[in-house]
Amino acid sequence: MTVRIMAGVDEVGRGPLAGDVVAAAVILDSKKPIAGLADSKKLSEKKREQLFEEIRDRAIAFCVARASVDEIERLNILHASLLAMKRAVEGLHVEPHHVLVDGNRLPQWRYSSEAVVQGDASVAAISAASILAKVTRDREMCILDEVYPGYGFALHKGYPTKHHLAALQSMGPSPIHRRCYAPVRELIAQISLF
Repeated sequence: MTVRIMAGVDEVGRGPLAGDVVAAAVILDSKKPIAGLADSKKLSEKKREQLFEEIRDRAIAFCVARASVDEIERLNILHASLLAMKRAVEGLHVEPHHVLVDGNRLPQWRYSSEAVVQGDASVAAISAASILAKVTRDREMCILDEVYPGYGFALHKGYPTKHHLAALQSMGPSPIHRRCYAPVRELIAQISLF
C-alpha cells in the first residue's frame, strides 16, 4: 500500500505595513511526531523558536518562500500570499500527493488540495508551516530593524502599532514599506501635497 504524502502550507505577514509575505510548506514524518504544534500566533516566541528547530530536524521536507513588497504592490496581498504559498510547495524536495492550505482560498496549481479554515489550529502540518513562516519572517524583521532603524521593526514586525504609525509619520516610509497599504499610501499623499 502506498502512503499518501500530505503537505501543509500557511503564510505569515498579510497584515503588516512593511516587509515580504512569507509562506512555508511542510511534510511531517509520522514516525517522528512533534509535540506542541499549534497556531504560531498562539505560541510564545520561545516555544516557536524551539518548535522551529524540531520541525526542521524531523520533517520529511519543508520549504520557506516569499512574495516581495514589489509583488505585493503589483498583485495585491491576497494574490501575493497565494504566490508565496505556491512557491513554498513547489520548493519541496518531495512532491506531495495532497496539500492542505490554511484559509479559504487555494493557489492556482496542479496539486490535489483543499482549503482548511483555521487549519493552523487543527492540522499539524499547517501548524508546522505557520511556525516556520512566522519565525523566518520575525527574524528577517529584526535584521531589517538594523537596516532601517527608528521604525521599531524588531518590536512590531511591521504591523500597524501606535509606535510604528508614529515613526512612519515622523520619518516617512522606508524602502520596505508597502505603499499600497492605506496608512502608507495616505502618508505619501500628504507628503506630496507639500
